[in-house]
Amino acid sequence: MFNIIIFGPPGAGKGTQAQKISESYDLMHLSTGALLRKEVANQTKIGIEVQAVMANGDLVSNNIVDEIIKNEINKNGQVAGFIFDGYPRTIQQAKQLDKLFTAENIPLVLNLEVSDEELINRLKLRSQESGRADDNDVTIANRLQVYTKQTQPLLNFYANKNRLISIDGQGSIEEIFKRLQKQIKNRQ
Repeated sequence: MFNIIIFGPPGAGKGTQAQKISESYDLMHLSTGALLRKEVANQTKIGIEVQAVMANGDLVSNNIVDEIIKNEINKNGQVAGFIFDGYPRTIQQAKQLDKLFTAENIPLVLNLEVSDEELINRLKLRSQESGRADDNDVTIANRLQVYTKQTQPLLNFYANKNRLISIDGQGSIEEIFKRLQKQIKNRQ
């Protein structure tokens, strides 16, 4: 089983690149954002609980996200591997994910590096194109601040484990994908 975590701030292109990687390497794309938005849309117990948290651009609790990911992995254990998009977002979640895999299946971490200016432009464009409620100016600013405080420490966590590979996340979708492919090929 080959597993990848695609990492980066909001607007870095994680979802776009994760989908391309999923299709190219036959990996199941697990997007916590998509899974949580589905819960909200279906007005499940979890969806009702996390709706306001997500609308503010804050992180959903570790327990809820860990449980959703664990359930998805258990339901789909026969796949060739997973690409995690938006998970983990905290060190606690990273440790939980490591517990779910054997040593040889622990995910490779690919970090997309994008300037703040580019991130804001991408998020505003995405808001215009998709109408996502969490892509407004106030929420964007909060999401970037939450990322810096709570999620960015994962870079050191994974760097200390020699599992972090940073990639220039600016340029065309295809240029970025080629950079990612090169790193994946080197690690398979």
